Amino acid sequence: MCLCALVAAGGCRRKADYTTVDGTMLGTTLHVVADVQGIAPQELRRRILQLDAEAKASMSIFDSTSLLSRLNRNETDRIDRHIAYNLRLADSIGALSGGRYDVTVKPLTEAWGFAGRERAAVPNLDSLLAFVGHDKVRIEGDRLVKSDPRVQLDFNSIAKGYTVDLLAALVEELGARNYIVDIGGELRCRGVNPRGETWRIGIETPFDGNMTNGEYLQRRLRMTEGGLATSGNYRRFYLDDAGNKVAHTIDPRTGRSAVSRLLSVTVAAPTCAEADALGTMFLAMGADDALAAVQRMPQLKVYFILAGADGGFEEYISPRMKQFIY
Repeated sequence: MCLCALVAAGGCRRKADYTTVDGTMLGTTLHVVADVQGIAPQELRRRILQLDAEAKASMSIFDSTSLLSRLNRNETDRIDRHIAYNLRLADSIGALSGGRYDVTVKPLTEAWGFAGRERAAVPNLDSLLAFVGHDKVRIEGDRLVKSDPRVQLDFNSIAKGYTVDLLAALVEELGARNYIVDIGGELRCRGVNPRGETWRIGIETPFDGNMTNGEYLQRRLRMTEGGLATSGNYRRFYLDDAGNKVAHTIDPRTGRSAVSRLLSVTVAAPTCAEADALGTMFLAMGADDALAAVQRMPQLKVYFILAGADGGFEEYISPRMKQFIY
């Protein structure tokens, strides 16, 4: 999942009661600004690294020793609280998607080269689709039950947002009442920044290959609470031998890359995990179906960037999202 939201915290000197931690987490960028109480920056960093290790050990598909990897290889059927939460949330989002959001998609993302292995020259989609589907896996107590041992889970569309929520919970436990936590552009915030203003967030311009991390911004938002995630197909993609774009967002119904004129989806939600999953869902739907779906869900806060007929960009801002944009 391509995550594109960028944080701007303001240019004035920070107040002494805000702590900043920058670095890496989950293999991507980390940015934390929080008014935590009675804890040194190095101790906060240590606690964050502990959380990073815990999240990877549970949910990473790129770590062969993680619990999720072992579940996918059928070496265990025991799950932890992280996998249980993400699978249940994925099922609830999937129920809104018409089959376009499904975390049993790993055989497909792997075949197309987006799950840590070299892509297949010509994926056998009919064969792979036979063991893709949320109805092929369920939770019974603390066990994962598969109807077919070849079913595999990929939480890349939700785990990063979920880890943002865990990080937000950590700084709240340490006394923070004002904070922003950002992992690779997915974030959660509360209260105000060190200048006493709402948190300011930039949404990147989604042109293919934009790797500038904030140099080109399409819109800016202000937030005081909640999660935000951006999904796009303009970073993680390649061109096949025929010159067709193959992006990392896969439609679980067809097994093929979901490429449309919908270039970027930003979702604000109570939690970052919800925003993360919903962003992937809309991107997988494609432009027309996503626009139709959001009309049926007027409570959602979404911002779409679409390719325009003239080579420029078009925008859709849902009514409840407009309050955040300035």
